[in-house]
Amino acid sequence: MTQSGIKLPEARPCAFCAYLNHNKPFAFVRKRGATAVMVTQEQRGIPHLLVVPIAHRETILDLTDDECSALLTEVRDAARAIDAAYQRPGISVWQNNGESASQSIRHVHFHVAGTLDSGGTEWGKVEELPIAETERIAERIRPYWPSSAVNDTK
Repeated sequence: MTQSGIKLPEARPCAFCAYLNHNKPFAFVRKRGATAVMVTQEQRGIPHLLVVPIAHRETILDLTDDECSALLTEVRDAARAIDAAYQRPGISVWQNNGESASQSIRHVHFHVAGTLDSGGTEWGKVEELPIAETERIAERIRPYWPSSAVNDTK
């Protein structure tokens, strides 16, 4: 990993790697090539998706140029899908690196969320949705991804 001054959260087994390897259940909108799009159980927007590299990378500083390109394309496609499926008044995109930036999992990820009716997204504590409910969100949004893209959510 890249040497930097970023203070990362405590090292633990990576939850995202466990989801990506299907060792723990999680709702995937799509998984292909170098990226995956997941529906987080902590819905901070309507809806709230996570775009992650499949390879374990701790921060944005660790990404290759190809991974950056693939991730940003997927972030854009997630925003388009949210817009088409949910027609929210806005879409928020954010990404955190280091504890002081509120990174809690040592695996780079982008948040893409439709804004709430009151504006913005929820930053406080939110209830975790069951996997069955996040899978319904994934099912609602999947048809709005480019049909030419290969999708391997299993």
